[in-house]
Parts: sequence; structure tokens; C-alpha cells
Amino acid sequence: MPGKIKDIHWLLQVCGHFTKEEQAFICRACSEATRALSDCTRENGDPLLNHAITVARMTVEDAGLTATSAIAALLHEALRQRLRHAASPAAMEAFRKIQEPEILKPYGSEVANIVSGLNKIAAIDIKQTSLQADNFRKLIVSYSSDPRVTIIKLIDRLEVMRSLDFFPKSKQQKKAAETLLLYAPLAHQLGLYNIKSEMEDLSLKFTEPDAYRLITNKLKSSAGEREKFLQETLQPIEQALQKEALRYEIKSRTKSVYSIWKKMQAQKIDFEKVYDIFATRIILDTPPNKEIEDAACWKAYSIVQKIYATDDARLRDWISKPKSSGYRSLHMTVQTKDGQAMEVQIRTTGMDDAAERGIAAHWKYKGVSNLGSMQAWLDRVRLLLEAPGEENVQQISGIQLNEIIVFTPNGDLRRLPAGATALDFAFDLHTNIGLRTAGAKVNGRIVPIKEILRTGDTVEIITAKNQQPASDWLNNVVTAKARTKIKQKLREEETKRAQEGKELLERRLKNWKLTITDDALGRLLKQYRLKTITDLYAGLANEKIDIAQIKEIITATPSGEQPAEKTAQTPSQNAAAAADCLLIDDKLHNTSYKLSKCCNPIYGDDVFGFVTIADGIKIHRHSCPNAARLIEKYPYRILKAKWRETAISNSFQVKLRISGYNEPGLVIAVTDAITKMNCILRAINLSGVDGGVFSGQVQVMIRDNKHLDMLLYHLRQIKGVEKVVRIN
Repeated sequence: MPGKIKDIHWLLQVCGHFTKEEQAFICRACSEATRALSDCTRENGDPLLNHAITVARMTVEDAGLTATSAIAALLHEALRQRLRHAASPAAMEAFRKIQEPEILKPYGSEVANIVSGLNKIAAIDIKQTSLQADNFRKLIVSYSSDPRVTIIKLIDRLEVMRSLDFFPKSKQQKKAAETLLLYAPLAHQLGLYNIKSEMEDLSLKFTEPDAYRLITNKLKSSAGEREKFLQETLQPIEQALQKEALRYEIKSRTKSVYSIWKKMQAQKIDFEKVYDIFATRIILDTPPNKEIEDAACWKAYSIVQKIYATDDARLRDWISKPKSSGYRSLHMTVQTKDGQAMEVQIRTTGMDDAAERGIAAHWKYKGVSNLGSMQAWLDRVRLLLEAPGEENVQQISGIQLNEIIVFTPNGDLRRLPAGATALDFAFDLHTNIGLRTAGAKVNGRIVPIKEILRTGDTVEIITAKNQQPASDWLNNVVTAKARTKIKQKLREEETKRAQEGKELLERRLKNWKLTITDDALGRLLKQYRLKTITDLYAGLANEKIDIAQIKEIITATPSGEQPAEKTAQTPSQNAAAAADCLLIDDKLHNTSYKLSKCCNPIYGDDVFGFVTIADGIKIHRHSCPNAARLIEKYPYRILKAKWRETAISNSFQVKLRISGYNEPGLVIAVTDAITKMNCILRAINLSGVDGGVFSGQVQVMIRDNKHLDMLLYHLRQIKGVEKVVRIN
């Protein structure tokens, strides 16, 4: 028999502390929902309106949210149904753009923002693959510019799970799988452990009904025994703690049905063999001092150990060696007098608070995947749950995630950094697609390649067979992959054009019956103010350099008496040329620079450039063994050079000669020093370490010469090391 509609006063019972104006808005939203949902029922005939009213009530009663959230919960369901009944996609789009804003306008921008986020989440088509689960959770949070969106959605799903008995079996399986895959982990990440546990248990009820009945029946049948067991077991512990004048609180919990089932599956054991069906937590009240806290925990441990036999193999000491997340606690398993096993966790109030709400929150150390930038948002959303005032919502709502989530036309999901363009998306799909991108369609609308994408966009790339990347493409991408592939293709094209120019020059030289000397090449570079031979060849191929002028320059005397030399530059231009300085960095236009292998310059070294015939510009240190000869013999091919002040992302290879007197553990000490300085060890070859004197070479990758100086300092401090010098 169809259920009755729940009266609005049932909702207002929990909203008595709201102002009259807020209650009036709730009544108005309820009327809006009633009109939209009047003909809608659930599978059991119960009015769908009841779902909306119940979710609104739960946001206030269970989550402690404000009237804004209750209003949004009501309007979300109303507008969602209107969208479902839109006659066509065009009508749906018109409703979103025109009618929906008008309906939401009286309630204010906060309500409109929350409802918009909830409607977007409701439209997600969840795929049943664990590989996509993390992406879909991120998509939900991306849509939640207001943190209340995520919380309301979790409450909405919990209400659905509580009513799942009324759904057809096929929907029960789908909803239960979605909840386990997506919503329960998100509740876990938010620290909503009660919601998370209830969702998991209800999901298990429909995905594994036999296992669920078995575990719940066993828990029910043993509930009285467990309570009696805990009282008898904990009494001597409490007496001993009191005797030692320790201030404490003891909490006990029974493992959730789902957690018990997971442990039974993982360890392939029966219910009776699950040791930690219930656990006891001893929380000590101590001053916030590490030494005092640690001592108190070990004191409590020794007290428990004197009363009950402990299983040393199951001791987990995360106080002496905290987990990487920062979690600190002692976990011990004790054998009670009647032979039962019980887990006891010992920690201080500070440790407990850190585990529950801080950086080492429970959902982290249980292995839930780290969500990067989403973590800050999730951590701060806890503030709303603990003190759900509007000022906290305002503060949290300003947090922006640093990535977006978009879709292919087939519904596949792609994650990109915030600010990513259609061109970034194309390269994310495939390099060949990116290189041939001519445009894109975003949500069915044709856009240029530089169009910035937003979360939820559906993107289709338009390609052209003859399309080629241009240098300005680099201004239209933000992803490393796109930038790298564009640069690579531009270099390939530049090399190709340079080869064409080289072949052109060689043919003309052959026709002129001339050969080109190093001096002539130097004059050509100086004449056209070019940095490399490659630039010269490319200029010829692109017709930026007149091939006819080349003959005059290369046949002129070294004194520079050719006409072009005499009139090429004004005094001010000469001064500017003299002031030119080669800036060494890792950007595209400097890809023809090469670091000379004879001296291996590194960032920060005093360097100069030398124009070679075939290899572009070689960078040498001024202290290079070949520097004096090059500067004296080829002064016209020398270029001033310096490192760009901004940090270069490359690492540089350095060889060091090290010698001294052997000491025990010398090799380990050397490698440790290199590692602690964040250097990459490429090779080490020491001879004589088994005798009295040793010597050898070490090859490392470092950032710059300051980094090298620090490494040399630390190596020289090692006992037994007499000398460390840079070879090249």
C-alpha cells in the first residue's frame, strides 16, 4: 500500500532553532518540491517527496547543517525531476539556462550553487570499475565548490541505501556496488565513519546477503556475552590505571559487519577466528609533551601486560616509529583469562585527536589512496562538521582544486590540471591526435584549440591531416606532455628545414666552385647576428637570408672589406651586439646549445660559448683546459654566455676524484653523504679500500655549483677522506 506523504511539520520539528524567515524559506522549498514530485513515487509506491523531506531533515539533524542545506536538498530533487521530464535535449538546456536560475533566485546564490552541484553529481553515469572509482570521487568533489554539496550527497545516498529493500533486485545490486565503490570511501575520507560503516554494511546486505545474515546473527547472539566479557575484562585494567593515578578514558567498539567480512575473506577464516571483532582503546590524558606522552603509553602497556598475557607477534609499536602519515599509537593483542583474544589500543588524547582529525586521520593509515590537492579541501571540510556556522562555509568554499575532470564523447574520463586547454586534452588522448589538432567541440560547441576546459565538459577533438604545430602553441598548453611533444616536433621541423638549407648552400658552393672555411662561417654568423650554424641553414631554407649575398661574404677578406660588412650596423647596433650575451637555459630556442664534454660545465660556472662548424654552440668553462687555445685562435667565434637567473630544471653530471686513508665503512659513508645531499650517484670506483690508502672517482648528478660546493664540503668531513676535487 502506498505510503503517506510526510508533513512539512515533521521536518520543521528539527528546525525549531531556525529563524522564522529560514523556516518560511523551507516551507516554500517544500511547496516547490511538492509541485514537482506530486506524481512521482518510488518502487514501493511511497511518494518520492518523502525522500526529499527525509534528506533535508537528516542534513540538519544528523550532520548539523543549516537551513541553507535543507532548502537545497528539497530543491535539488524538485529540479532534478523537472530535468528528467524535459521533452528534448534543447528543452533541458533551456531549463538549465533560464528556468532553473529563476526558480532558485529567491533563495540566494548559496542555495543555487549547492543545488547546481547536486544536479551535476546526479547526472554522473558511474562505471563499475575500480580503476575509475578514484576519478569519480574526484569529480564529485570538483562539482562541490561548496563543501555542503558533498555532505548532502552522502546523506542522500545513505537514505537511498536505507530504503533499498523496496527497489528491484537489479537496482539493489547497482546501488550497492556504486555505494561501495564511490560513496563509502568518500565518507571515509571526510571522517564520516558512522555513515561510511552503515553504507558498507547495507551494501553487503545486498551484494553478499548470506554472509551478511551469518555475521549479523552471530553478532546478535553474542552481544550479551560480549558486554559481560568487556566489563569483566576491563575492570582489572581500570583498577590498575586508577592505582597508578593515570587519567584515562576507555572506549570499546564492535567491528562493523563489512569489516568483519573483509577480514574473513582476506585471511580465509571463519567468524570465530576474527580476533578483533571488538577492540578497546585506552586514551590517556597527558600534557602535550612527547616524552611524557610516550612514557605514559608504555606505562599503560606494562599495566595491561601484567594483567593479561600478550601476543608479542601482534604488537604494533607506532610510537617509537610512527607511520609515514604521522600516526602514533600502541596496538597489542591480549589473551584474557578465558582464552579469548582482544585488541587493545593505547594512545594519548593528542595522538587520538591527530589520528581522528589531523594529518594521520584514520582513513589515511587504513590505506585509502591519497588524493593530492583534494586532501586540503577534505581536511578543512571537517571544520564545517565540527562547527557548521555560515562563516566556516564561506571560508571553505573558497578552496579550489588544482585539477579538472572532463569526458570524451564516449564517456571516458580524463584528469587534467586546472587551466588545461582543448589542445592539452588532445595530447592527453594521444600525441598524434595532439599534433594534428585543428579545433575542438566542447559540449557540442566548436571552439579554438586554446579554449580553457572546465570540470564536466565533454570534449571532442577535430583533426586535420596536414596540420602542423606552430611555436605559438606553446602559449596554449599547460601540461608537461603537451609542451614536450610540441617542442620535440618543432625541433624536428627546425632540423628538417636546416638540412634543406644546408643542401641548398652546398649546391650553390659547388656551382660557385668554392669551399667554406671556419673563418667564413664565423663571418656569416656575425653578419646575420645568428647564434648557430643551424640558424643559418634554417634562414636559407626559409628565404630569410638571401643566398646571393652569401657568396660576397665568404669570398671577402677576413678584414671585413665586403660592402655588407661596412654598412651592416650602425655604432649603436655595434654596441648592442657587443652587449649581447648568450643566456643558457632549458627553453626551446636554446636546444642547440651543448655542454662541452671536455670540462662538463654546470649551472653557476663561469662559462663562454664557442661556435662550432657542425655542432652549434659548445659551452665551456673559463677554466677548461681548451679555453685559452680557443679564445686565442678563434676570438670571432667566442660568445659571452651566462646562466639564466631562474632555476634550470636539468641536472648536471660531475666527476670527482677522491683519495685518503681507508676507514671501516668508508664506502657507505661516501654514498650516504651523496644521498643526504639529494644527489644522484651514477658511478663509484674506489681502489685500495682494503689496504691503507685508497683513491678513485665518483660520478654524480647535481643541480648547480653551489650544490657541488656543499657536496664537496660534506665529503671532506668524512673520516679518512683527505682530498676531494672536481675532475671536470
